[in-house]
Amino acid sequence: MQVTKDMLMGDLLRKDINVAYILMASGMHCVGCPSSQMESLEEAAAVHGIDCDKLVAAINEFFANKEASANAEA
Repeated sequence: MQVTKDMLMGDLLRKDINVAYILMASGMHCVGCPSSQMESLEEAAAVHGIDCDKLVAAINEFFANKEASANAEA
């Protein structure tokens, strides 16, 4: 899975709820807020003063590691 800045927060969290840990660790503590679900990752990062490019890279690294782990087990 490739994450982009324009992905909606709600969609991203539905793909894998564990992304919430990455978001919260970066300072985005609004992951449970209903209004955040319709914000893009870029919009939410801007509101919290977070570098969206770094956040996207961290989330993509998470998904790459998860996929590599799944492939190793197969």
